[in-house]
Amino acid sequence: MIRAAKGFRMRRSKLYRYASDAVDHGRQYAFRDRRVKKRTFRALWQIRINAAVRAAGMTYSRFMEGLKAAKVGLDRKVLADLAATDNGAFSELVKVAQNALKAKAAKA
Repeated sequence: MIRAAKGFRMRRSKLYRYASDAVDHGRQYAFRDRRVKKRTFRALWQIRINAAVRAAGMTYSRFMEGLKAAKVGLDRKVLADLAATDNGAFSELVKVAQNALKAKAAKA
């Protein structure tokens, strides 16, 4: 019997053909959803960053542009965590982004 079919009910737990089909189907979902999870989390991080940045009077895209101009290497996961837990540190990042945007505008 297929070991991964544990926990299935009715035919899926008793008959090899149905168990095999169920396991294959489950593995397809698992393969697909490992990628979907990455998309979902990135979208969640963007929403959290956007909410915190808008509260500081900026937009998400300008904030990310400012961080890139300031050469801040933090990824969205860390930025979202800072936005949710450490308001002081995040407000410092907003100031860094604003200053970098001003310097970029003055340079151009």
